[in-house]
Amino acid sequence: MSLNRKQTSYLRGLAHPLPTIVSIGGSGLTDAVMAELESTLEYHELLKIKIATDNRDLRKKFVQDICSSTSAELVQQIGKVAVIFRPSKKHKIKIPA
Repeated sequence: MSLNRKQTSYLRGLAHPLPTIVSIGGSGLTDAVMAELESTLEYHELLKIKIATDNRDLRKKFVQDICSSTSAELVQQIGKVAVIFRPSKKHKIKIPA
């Protein structure tokens, strides 16, 4: 699934007031963090993730790894916060075509 510009803009608007649901600390992407991301994505569909590292390249790699392993789409990444989206089976969020 690939998001177009209109869909990305819509999802960014929905994500703006959301709190950070998952935080990735100094231990990085552990199995527990990945399991939490999977279950949280299935329930919420749209997630804000905070990555607590100062290394920009490492943050980008974490987000790429998360998106590839969870089949999620990156909506936006600004600084230490990333927003990802993956539709669940119930399709709670209706995105424009």
